[in-house]
Amino acid sequence: MMDFKLAIFDMAGTTVSEGGAVYQALRRTLEDRGVDVGAEALHQVKGTDKREALRLLVGQSPRSEELLPELSALHQSFVDQLEQVYTKDPTITEFPGTSETFAWLRARGVKVALNTGFNRRIASLLIDRLCWKSTGLIDAVVCSDEVEQGRPYPYMIAKLMDQLGVVDPEAVIKVGDAPADLLEGYHAGCGLVIGVLQGSSTREQLESHPHHYLIGSVADLPDLLVNLARKRRTEDKVGFNQSNL
Repeated sequence: MMDFKLAIFDMAGTTVSEGGAVYQALRRTLEDRGVDVGAEALHQVKGTDKREALRLLVGQSPRSEELLPELSALHQSFVDQLEQVYTKDPTITEFPGTSETFAWLRARGVKVALNTGFNRRIASLLIDRLCWKSTGLIDAVVCSDEVEQGRPYPYMIAKLMDQLGVVDPEAVIKVGDAPADLLEGYHAGCGLVIGVLQGSSTREQLESHPHHYLIGSVADLPDLLVNLARKRRTEDKVGFNQSNL
């Protein structure tokens, strides 16, 4: 299909519908230690490695000197809280059309991968619950604790490309719901960087970051790609929707 060989999707807020549980857990973890976290501060760390998110949020607080040495314990508390929700909450599911989009891509020779700011423990819990690996819908997963630095750095994308034998980043589609996802795709040089609006960010919050397209949900991706295939018969490539990169 077209020239794309690999599509990389974020998890929470993009393919996994979890009602913002990850950011509620971040907030609770810090509030339990007397640190108030506002909505804007949480938005700034959306999509990033969660240990780094905690470090940044703690670093902005008046208790930073006291709490930064306890970062590992704070992260463990966050993971424990999130694991409880992701294991027991019956509302945790995939966004409608996600499995169908994965299957559509793979039927056309496009490999499907996930990357995430979660560690492997949380990512595996979700993947097992949603049966994406056992049903053969995904080819690979990389977590932010498995690379030098998570989003917005491009290392997770580079690792997935290496694992799946994709050499040209122009052949990669990156899909996510947070500014960090868009920046990650841009820094990696992906051929398509796509933001989805069903997750944790508004259109206005995504529009100011480099991207090619914004779509409602991952279920809209096949139609977008079909339309692009028609248009691209006479075009070489798509430009970013941001003039001041």
